Amino acid sequence: MTKFYSSLSEIKSGLQSNTITVEELVKNYLSQIEQNAHLNAFNEVFGQEALQRAKDIDSRFKQGNTGKLAGMVIAIKDNICYKGHKVSASSKILNGFQSVYSSTIVERLLAEDAIIIGRCNCDEFAMGASNESSYFGPVKNYADETKVAGGSSGGSAVAVQAGMCHAAIGTDTGGSVRQPASFCGVIGLKPTYGRVSRHGLIAYASSFDQAGPITNSIEDAALLLEVMAGADEYDSTTVNKSVPSYATDLKKSTGKKKIAYLQESISSPGVDSEVKNALINTIDKLRAEGHTIKPIAFEYLDYLVPAYYILVTAEASSNLARFDGVHYGYRSEAATDLTSTYKKSRSEGFGKEVKRRIMLGTFVLSAGYYDAYYAKAQKVRRLIQEKTEKIFEEYDFILMPTAPEPAFNIGKEEKDPVVSYLADIFTVQASLTGAPAISLPVGNNAKGLPLGLQLLAKHFNEQELLNFSKYFLEL
Repeated sequence: MTKFYSSLSEIKSGLQSNTITVEELVKNYLSQIEQNAHLNAFNEVFGQEALQRAKDIDSRFKQGNTGKLAGMVIAIKDNICYKGHKVSASSKILNGFQSVYSSTIVERLLAEDAIIIGRCNCDEFAMGASNESSYFGPVKNYADETKVAGGSSGGSAVAVQAGMCHAAIGTDTGGSVRQPASFCGVIGLKPTYGRVSRHGLIAYASSFDQAGPITNSIEDAALLLEVMAGADEYDSTTVNKSVPSYATDLKKSTGKKKIAYLQESISSPGVDSEVKNALINTIDKLRAEGHTIKPIAFEYLDYLVPAYYILVTAEASSNLARFDGVHYGYRSEAATDLTSTYKKSRSEGFGKEVKRRIMLGTFVLSAGYYDAYYAKAQKVRRLIQEKTEKIFEEYDFILMPTAPEPAFNIGKEEKDPVVSYLADIFTVQASLTGAPAISLPVGNNAKGLPLGLQLLAKHFNEQELLNFSKYFLEL
């Protein structure tokens, strides 16, 4: 089997020295996809199309006429629209639906000669933390097939973990790029909210969703962010700020930093002992390197998950109203009139977790409960944002685990869904505040399961975050 490359710069060296072609790369990835089909990472593979595109890029590469991403074979999460291709958000209600336009990020990736090899399995409508709510079944973790891949971008993370593509694009609403990256031992970046266009992403919670790269190297994460980022006339939430040359300006951080870490992430009994040890060891290494690293108490920690779930379910109930059996997608054969079309199509088309979140969201937005829940959660979000900004006045980064435990068993049913929701305790702070955050692999536990730690930075400080991450991974 041909070598798989850890960064695009390695691939480009191979292309320049004629030791590899893009077509051979694609064939290798297709072979890996076939060998690992049982992991269920892909909902669809664009094999012939990827090979044809590879031939075209190979011919142009010899003429020196290719984009920044020539040679990069990527997979996209199945909630990102790609014109002329199916997109289902891993839901029965959109099974068979073909997108009539491409998302802005897909257009930008293709313009720089990326090859999209397929669409990856995910939790249905990106709702979940284990990739078990998918209509197409769970994704298995390459490190241990009895364990979950994490969610909701589990397929994207496993595709990179198992060498089925070079990099992947996921979406992060409350940790859905970072947590599966942690479970799979790869790098997962959530950019600042508004840095990357959401146009063409199937919406879950519009004030939270951000697309981000999943990679094996910081260099590739920086390059993909550079290509995807920037204002977009189709998305009014994007920020009209110039996009730094993240990849060109990437350099290993050398200055001494001030880093805060959540003391609860070490003192809480709910955090796995090996996750705590990984954090403590990292803190010790950073101190030994001369960085200032101090514990902080975050008094709103208990309110992070409740505020997050009230707000995202409210937005989900609104965003998913469009899937009604009338406009497009699944329509129940048992429907007899307009009302039964709505009721039966949505009841049969949505899975259990999606229906739960729609009902929660509809409840918190209802006339008698709007002020008690939704309005209050918005106020709490503001308090969390102000507190986080205050921390960043004194510190460069906040360090914490990505998840309280490593990947858990597939089929581990919690009687109370709130227990599952609490697994998002460390990822939702960045989501509620819109701050950029990255999950970085820090080795494996005694059973060989990957562990990840997370760094948060100030808004639009991705360059510093990437620079420090490059240094962090070499500690």
